[in-house]
Amino acid sequence: MSILSFIISSVAFHAFGQDTLVKLWKGVDGQFQGKQQRPELRVFYPKTKNTGTCMLICPGGSYHHLALKGEGKEVAEWFANQGVTAFVLRYRVGFYGNHYPAMIEDFQRAMQLIRENADFYHINPDRIGAIGFSAGGHLVTHGGILADSRYLKAKGIHCKVSTRPNFVVPVYPVVSMQDSIAHQRSRKNLITKHYSKEQQDALSLELQIPTDMPPVYLVACKDDPVVDYRNSVVLCNALKNKGIKAVFRLFDEGGHGFGVARTKSDETKDWQLKLLEWMKENKFLVEK
Repeated sequence: MSILSFIISSVAFHAFGQDTLVKLWKGVDGQFQGKQQRPELRVFYPKTKNTGTCMLICPGGSYHHLALKGEGKEVAEWFANQGVTAFVLRYRVGFYGNHYPAMIEDFQRAMQLIRENADFYHINPDRIGAIGFSAGGHLVTHGGILADSRYLKAKGIHCKVSTRPNFVVPVYPVVSMQDSIAHQRSRKNLITKHYSKEQQDALSLELQIPTDMPPVYLVACKDDPVVDYRNSVVLCNALKNKGIKAVFRLFDEGGHGFGVARTKSDETKDWQLKLLEWMKENKFLVEK
């Protein structure tokens, strides 16, 4: 079965312009048949114009659960209203006993299906971004770091396209697994309490930035009560040291978990509009 045939057969298809559902691992032998372990993509098509830009959205939830409404559906609907095709990724999490590398496997599989089927989704395969919130910010940053599809290869999947996004948007992200600034709950769900020093360093993303990392738009708030904003500071410094094109919007007030619609701070109320401007400036969003 071709990838396109797989997509068509696995989508709960409605009229074009309404959202559809894609099971990530359907057709892959032995993968995640249980109801509680259902990695999937929910697709939100542009409401009016279609710019050809696509955004893969990774909600947060400490790698334990997923904030599918405030950091998933609401974000996707907002992007769809801007002419951007949006995919919300329901990736595996610790609540159901899943740990590393389950999450990055789901991310790479999602990127594969999106890019290999760009024509089907009417998107430009060179304008696929990934935005993630909190632990989802860790996931999209990790996805931006990886230049190969090693996690798919380990499952015997031959990937013909890059699974790396063209740009990455971590919002109040988890970044480091180091004791000084790690978000303890995210670390526990990602690599358990029995992690090795090698795992801790490998998933401290500030230590892993390559010289060919895609451009990054980073957002964080100093008053974040959940994830220490210094996660974003060390990420910004690592990007700068590698010469990566990046913007870091650090606010004094804004807190955590605000997505695109729930901020109570005047500072952060238009952060997503500034992101759109950056996307346009860098030709990731081209209005037709």
